Order: sequence, then C-alpha cells, then structure tokens
Amino acid sequence: MDTRRIPVRHDLAAESLRGQVDVEKFVEGKPMAVGGSLLNLVRNPDPDTNLATQLLYGEGFTVYDEIADMGLAWGQSERDGYVGYVPSAGLIEPLAGRVERVSVLSALVFGEPDFKSQLLGSYSLGCCVAVDGEENGYARLGEGIYTPLVNLAPVTGDFVDVAEKFIGSPYLWGGRSYFGVDCSGLVQLALQAVGVEAPRDSDMQEAELGVACDGKLRRGDLVFWDGHVGIMQDGDNLLHANVHHMAVISEPLADVTARAKGEITATRRL
Repeated sequence: MDTRRIPVRHDLAAESLRGQVDVEKFVEGKPMAVGGSLLNLVRNPDPDTNLATQLLYGEGFTVYDEIADMGLAWGQSERDGYVGYVPSAGLIEPLAGRVERVSVLSALVFGEPDFKSQLLGSYSLGCCVAVDGEENGYARLGEGIYTPLVNLAPVTGDFVDVAEKFIGSPYLWGGRSYFGVDCSGLVQLALQAVGVEAPRDSDMQEAELGVACDGKLRRGDLVFWDGHVGIMQDGDNLLHANVHHMAVISEPLADVTARAKGEITATRRL
C-alpha cells in the first residue's frame, strides 16, 4: 500500500477507508487550507525528516490528527492527495468567495493598490487567493493586501512555456516553487498551470500521465529515469530540474543520457 496518497497510519485512518484497513481509529477529517505562501510537508513527525513536498497558499488540506506538543497536523493535500505532517500554525480556514489562482512565478503583494507602496511579500505560481474586490488594476486580497490583476490572468501557451520560465531556479528536493523546485515538482506545476492535474512524484507521473511515445520525441514529451523526469523542449533538448547543475536548465537529451547512471525507463506523450 502506497501511503504517500492514502491517509492511513498504524493507529488511525480516514473514515473513507473503514473496511479497507485495520486500525484502531477512523477520523472524518477537518477541511483546512494552507495559510502560507509555501508550507513544508514531511512524511514523519521527526525534526530531522527530509522535506517530502510543499503545499501552496490556499490549497486544501484535510486534517486527520494534530500533535499539539509538536505543533504538527497530519493529513492529506486536496490538490494531489499527498499525505504527511505540516505545521499546524500554517493552516487556515478554507478560502471562500471568489478564488483565483496565481499565474506568474512570483506575484508581489503590496499594502495599497500602487506598485510604489509597501511590499508585503509574494505568492508563487499555483497559489490560490480569495479576491474580495478590484481597485486601480489590482486585486484586493484583504484589508491592506493587493496584487496586480495581471498576476491572476489566465496562463497563455503550453505547459512547456510555463516550465521554461523556471530556467535558473534552484533545485530543491521536494520543492514546488520558483524559489526551489525538484524534477517532478516542475512537471506538476507546469501542467497544473494549464489546467492539467498531475501526481506529485516522478514514479507516479511515469505510471499515470500520457501514453507511451512511438517514434521521435517532440515538444512536451516526458522522459523518465529511475527517480528522475524531464520535459522535452523539442526533439533534442531536455528541460529539467537536476542535482548535477542544482538548478533548472535546458540541455541536449544526449548529454543527460550520457551522464545518467541508468537507462531511460519510459517516455510519455500527453
């Protein structure tokens, strides 16, 4: 059983799993939402546990358990079903009203509907925000919180266009933003930006996205190795977040293949 996307532990599970798993306690779960631009999720309640993935502002998160003395909540991401622990302080009530999705790599937020006003922070690509009005070309996200409406405009181009904007972004295991992204996070973010939901990890993407490629590779095809995935920009060049360069780069597929420790495991066409 792959517990990355199944809310079950040795001691409890989601009520929806009753009759499917053998645990002492079943819980309905409480719908919440991510209240920070980025919220780290880990698989185990251990301070030294590696980052598994990141959740974005406004994304839904169902809480099944809280560990008060550690300040952690255990639950499941609504976006891609990933299960793990997040800081309880980083959760808020679900967004209501008009909800829009950030369509740029970094949407700056200001204290007034004016680009010269105080900078309050930013939301990354894919964050969901509640808009309660518009003023002077800005979306009002709350009292004294504004971002230019252009940051919420529909994405144009294909998902490869979106992925190309990440070139130069640092590599971060488990990362899901321009400030740090891993190989499967890049694929997921780019696809979600154009309305295509995608699983989180590369093995899931290999198993669930598209169909096997026949013939010459082309723009948008996904190339998989054991534990790695990249996006073809054209018939020759691969765009990927990788440890070798510790960044998102574009390079000839032939170079990646020569450097890789294993063979290509699959190529998929969306």
